[in-house]
Amino acid sequence: MDTYLEIRRFRDSQSIWVSRNHIQLNQLHDKIIHSVITVSIKQMEDRYGPIPCPFTFFMMGSAGRFEQSLWSDQDHGIIYQQQSTEIQEYFLTLGKEISLGLHLSGYEYCDGAVMASNPLWCKSLSQWSLQLESWSLDSSWECIRQLLIFIDGRSLYGEPEFLENLKKKVYQTIHNEKLLKKALNNTLYLKKGIGVLGQILVETHGLHSGSLNIKEKALFPYVNAIRLLAIKGNILETTTLSRLERLSEYELPSIKRELYKKQFLKLLNFRLTLSKPDNYENSHYLPMTSLTKEQKKEIKEILKNGTDLYRYVRNLIEKEEN
Repeated sequence: MDTYLEIRRFRDSQSIWVSRNHIQLNQLHDKIIHSVITVSIKQMEDRYGPIPCPFTFFMMGSAGRFEQSLWSDQDHGIIYQQQSTEIQEYFLTLGKEISLGLHLSGYEYCDGAVMASNPLWCKSLSQWSLQLESWSLDSSWECIRQLLIFIDGRSLYGEPEFLENLKKKVYQTIHNEKLLKKALNNTLYLKKGIGVLGQILVETHGLHSGSLNIKEKALFPYVNAIRLLAIKGNILETTTLSRLERLSEYELPSIKRELYKKQFLKLLNFRLTLSKPDNYENSHYLPMTSLTKEQKKEIKEILKNGTDLYRYVRNLIEKEEN
């Protein structure tokens, strides 16, 4: 595939075959994004000359966690080895080219500009190290949010150790400065999925009235809770499922780990099979009227277990850091 248009055609032709299998779908996303990067690099080298130094391109958000649905927006960054004004300009231009290529290939731009086209997310190793240290020591709500976004980073091209070594430093600083409680507070507000009478809480107005916001009410409790446990246990993996597998018995007993793994995987597959994934926004909602009685029961169980998991993690961290 030599152009973004060819990549888009490939995506459109292949998506239908993997649209109901979470792992195969995310493998396809990785292949598409990798192809975009390859085309972007060729464009850059044709226009501005060879890549000036080793680098890594990494994904964050659902792409970093290998948890994308059929449609996804962009969350990514670049870490390059050496620092100079010319090198910085080169990689920022590469970041803009990749962002454009991803957009043309069907990935919406990130509303919050968490993209390698943004200087905040495109820096040299030394600049990244200083920025991460600054976010950690500042430890305001926004800075902690940036750190949590970075922690979900997964290298997709280039030198993965650049990202891995920076993550290790972040984890060390979080433990040294006792920032886990602040990380917990950053994700403390979760929208309830089940009401006091045991009913599933759906959207009450707007385009998605009668639908469950699966992203905010179902996925986030699992994602946020397991990320906090991963930080606590110095686990560098980014997918929620692989983080669960690496947790120790102390952090989460094996019987609970197996339950949450099954529930989370079932949730990801429900999102693919039961939502209307015709665009990015719609893929986050489950219309309740299209669900069977048994499916509603399963969704309710997933929501309940997600709430229980998050409450357990909150109590664990509050108890240890008080």
